[in-house]
Amino acid sequence: MTGAVSSPDVASKDGVQLKRELGLFSAINLILAVMIGSGIFVSPASALEHSGSVGMCLVVWTVCGIISLLGALAFAELGTVIPRSGAEYAYYMDSFGPLHKFWGQLPSFIYSLVMIFIIRPAEVAVIILTFSEYLCQPILDVLCVHNPEETEKVIKTIALAALGTITYINITSVKFYVKVQNIFGAFKVFACLIVIFGGIYEIMKGNTDNLNKGFEGTKYSPKNIALAFYSGLWAYDGWSAVTIVTEEIKRPEVNIPRSIIISVPIVTALYVFMNMAYMTVLSIPEMMNAKAVAVTFGERVLGPFSFLIPLGVALATFGCALSIQFGVTRVCYVAAQDGLMIKSLSFVHYKKLTPSPAVVLQGIVTFVFIVAGDIVQLIEFVSFLIWIFYGLAFVSLLVLRKTMKDVHRPYKVPTWIVIFALLIAIYLSVTPIVTDPSPKYLSALAFILVGVFIYYYFIYKKNFPDTIMKRFTRFIQILFEAVPPDSSHE
Repeated sequence: MTGAVSSPDVASKDGVQLKRELGLFSAINLILAVMIGSGIFVSPASALEHSGSVGMCLVVWTVCGIISLLGALAFAELGTVIPRSGAEYAYYMDSFGPLHKFWGQLPSFIYSLVMIFIIRPAEVAVIILTFSEYLCQPILDVLCVHNPEETEKVIKTIALAALGTITYINITSVKFYVKVQNIFGAFKVFACLIVIFGGIYEIMKGNTDNLNKGFEGTKYSPKNIALAFYSGLWAYDGWSAVTIVTEEIKRPEVNIPRSIIISVPIVTALYVFMNMAYMTVLSIPEMMNAKAVAVTFGERVLGPFSFLIPLGVALATFGCALSIQFGVTRVCYVAAQDGLMIKSLSFVHYKKLTPSPAVVLQGIVTFVFIVAGDIVQLIEFVSFLIWIFYGLAFVSLLVLRKTMKDVHRPYKVPTWIVIFALLIAIYLSVTPIVTDPSPKYLSALAFILVGVFIYYYFIYKKNFPDTIMKRFTRFIQILFEAVPPDSSHE
């Protein structure tokens, strides 16, 4: 297999550690890959449903893009002050860690536990299943396979094959990942542009009846406005992706802010114009009832080329899953370096220079979720925690400005942006609980409490069975040809 370093001699010379392989273009593509998943193609109608009109819907998508950019700019400063991978994890460790012996590291541990074992692998599982469905469905239709049980088996089989493929790519080398990601990123943007130009073509034909309705039917109630913005902001999630892999970004102090400033407005423009294209061709009820909005749009506009839309969804979802797995393995890597996860998860293949044990762990957890079946509910009951973690990151930025005020900051975001982003994060954390009170949020709280117990017993009190752990570590080293990175944090 091709590796980032081709021989042990080279690895010894340069050091066994993660390498800076992602330039500005790759950093931009990483953000695009995570932000643009299947949602904008399959179900972008939630914001429209709550806003009630074409005009208000476009306003919501535009404002949500601006808000996302402001939050991302705060993360850009954090990424230049704390030059470690892991994003929120690393920021919590450096800001809260020194403040208290027990509580200081707890936010980092809970974040890594939730992301590594639930949110990210569950997201990858859902995205991979979506990829498989859109790849398989046209083929199954041609073969006249309509039996639900057979269809489900085929979709799961292809999904597992896709999971194996992205895991193989992320193990092989970062250079290989970058090449694949750049290719899929380009195709993904191309699929978005197909929708946009299809909408422009319809407007040029004079099909403007739906757009001319403007703000007719707008829902002005505080609850509907809140839910419309909540839906839009969720669609933009992923703007912090580049800060998760800071240690692999070339010139991070320059390329992190630049990649964010370039990529988030690109996604905003794509989302706004794609929604305008949809609403040019489809009425509000049609968008509400469509199983996949982009597919319905393609059937109306593209004629014999409508197959490009399902293909675009498949490409978008595969690239998204690949990049999400790439990012979460770095959270696992840095948490293991600090002793908050099993140490061997920070080991790096001595030739490929990838965190192969962490990648395989993510592959295994995602495999379990795919086999388990319906996991959308699982994501829903913990997904509101993502914005709690964002909020804590903004708090950590304010803390670091006090505790690390003398550290050189090549980029500094205005304080009002940090406070505004914090208020948005609080709003997005509270909104689902207030609008839909449900026992499922108690389940998330229960999981966190279990995490606190694990942290206290195994991390804080260090109750590890040393003999077993040493044997396990040796087994991992032999199995993965992996060694501790030279830059390991002791």
